[in-house]
Amino acid sequence: MLKKLAAAAVTAFSFATLAMAAVNFDNPRSNNITEELNGLEISLPAPAPAEMDKKPVKAKEWTIMVYVNAKNNLERYGIKDMNEMEMVGSSDKVNVVVEMGRMKGFDSSNGDWVGTRRYLVKKDADTANVTSPVVADLGKTDMGDYKNVTAFVKWAKATYPAKKTMLVVWNHGAGWIKSDKQVGGEKGISYDDETGSHITTPQLGALLKDAGGVDVYGSDACLMQMAEVVYEIKDYVPYIVGSEETEPGDGYTYNDMLAPIVAKPAMSAEELGKAVVDAYSDHYAGIDEGSTQSLLKSAAIPGMLNAVDEFAYALIQAGEKALVKSAMDGAQSYAYAENKDLYHFAQIITGATQNAGVKAKGEALMKYISGTLIVHNRTTNGSGGWYGPVDYSNSHGMAVYLPPSAPAAGYMDLQWAKASNWDEFIAWYQQP
Repeated sequence: MLKKLAAAAVTAFSFATLAMAAVNFDNPRSNNITEELNGLEISLPAPAPAEMDKKPVKAKEWTIMVYVNAKNNLERYGIKDMNEMEMVGSSDKVNVVVEMGRMKGFDSSNGDWVGTRRYLVKKDADTANVTSPVVADLGKTDMGDYKNVTAFVKWAKATYPAKKTMLVVWNHGAGWIKSDKQVGGEKGISYDDETGSHITTPQLGALLKDAGGVDVYGSDACLMQMAEVVYEIKDYVPYIVGSEETEPGDGYTYNDMLAPIVAKPAMSAEELGKAVVDAYSDHYAGIDEGSTQSLLKSAAIPGMLNAVDEFAYALIQAGEKALVKSAMDGAQSYAYAENKDLYHFAQIITGATQNAGVKAKGEALMKYISGTLIVHNRTTNGSGGWYGPVDYSNSHGMAVYLPPSAPAAGYMDLQWAKASNWDEFIAWYQQP
């Protein structure tokens, strides 16, 4: 009976449509109605696509996106970190999605596949093999091309919607600096040894802008928490997590990082950033290895620039060039000696200057860093490791570039150099 009613409805619609279209049933030149219909422009409703029958995907609380460029000597750590993610996995409130790239020549585990795959991370009990479903196989891609990160973020947001998002870029990192001594030429983040490319600091800002921003950005990479880097991305992410120093090879411990997020999915962006810092620091404290990790508020970065400019101007006016060079030598430095902890640099000068103006501006900068800019900062000291015993007690969460000679090529292309007077300050203290 239902089929008959449906057929009758279709017939009624067809005749009504034909009547409105003024078909000439009395045309003596044709006895074929098909010929008449072919000569008309009849607008019939398009059939609804199958997708229209699907219910819209409900947004979860968080989507955590991890861009794992394992196309280099860190590949085995990429596999390890994927297995750590699977110790927790996605939940009914949290999406964990990964884009991973691999190449021949480093790690042969897990089928030794090559190319780029996207995963929705699922919980499992296998700590040696990645078992999460591959939701997209992209073939070979350039993991050092910032546009591919943008595409990943846009895809993840659309496919796995959430109220809040975090992006982690996983790979080697080197702050902003450029040097021919490094593989791939310029320093930055996300080195692809197969293509020889990587993401520069300006491109890091471009990819976040093009992707529509995220709520938290984290560099699971070395040396990225410095003024020159965070200033470039400040407009596209409210909270930034990173390390002033090189990260140990294991980087983030993802099961420790994800567990509190899945346990409390309604946490804010600031709470999530703090959880990332704590998970990282707790892990390295537990194995007696030195580390640095901090969370900062992007809205406070312009204020940092102002405080830095006023401090630098006071030093120039006071002419305390010798004190600046002495403070540079004594300030907490990192794998690249020209990267100095900004707070500690100001602290040394403030404690030694005889100029009231310099002292006031130095104290104001230190107060701003610790009280406004840096939301959460943790360090761990180590008795061994790559560099031997280390003490990061003088790391306060924000590094800055203080080279002993002229700035390396490309410095003037950074937004920090364009907006601040730091490049003029560097030029001043290098004058004889």
